[in-house]
Amino acid sequence: MNIITDHLDLWGQALWNTLALFFGGAAIALVLGTLLGVMRVSSIPAARAIGTAYVNIVRNTPLTLVFFLFVFGYPSLGLPRMDYTALAVAAIGLYAATYVTEVLRSGFNTVPVGQAEAARALGMTFSGVMGNVVLPQAFRSVVPPLISALIAILKMTTIAAGFSVLELGAVRANLSERGENALGVLLWVALIFVLLVAVLSWAQRVLEKKWKVIR
Repeated sequence: MNIITDHLDLWGQALWNTLALFFGGAAIALVLGTLLGVMRVSSIPAARAIGTAYVNIVRNTPLTLVFFLFVFGYPSLGLPRMDYTALAVAAIGLYAATYVTEVLRSGFNTVPVGQAEAARALGMTFSGVMGNVVLPQAFRSVVPPLISALIAILKMTTIAAGFSVLELGAVRANLSERGENALGVLLWVALIFVLLVAVLSWAQRVLEKKWKVIR
């Protein structure tokens, strides 16, 4: 326990940054992923092409390379200065959005085509059909894979350690400089991640029970 109690300031800051990376990245991923998912099933060819191109290009690019592009490429564009934590949030969110997109696209396939056709027959626009008929049912159908995507986002936060962001993945290096046993630190980091994943798994069970789709 001394590894924790003797360095509460470092652990607290690392945990805070990890949660900031997770919630920020997850928010971007959910919003952008939903938009891209809708684009991929849109009746507009250009929208489908853009959504497909984004997913295929970004998903097939290593996340570490995406981090490099943000950390070293962003400053060269002359845009307003951002710290590494904000850039890491953007990198994780834009990358993870591709996984959310594919999860939602599979959820769209669970909604009977007749429901969308009936909504259009009533005069609803495409946005109305997606927002009131398709998306609510799709989200209910993909709770388990969507939570799995969020768990993946949580694990992605450790990559930020290589880009000067003090989060849980960077604790070992910092405490090793203070003379702490590296293996002991890693075991504590692993335990914290297990607890965080357990919280997400609990949320999955609650949402599955609440939003269970009866067929």
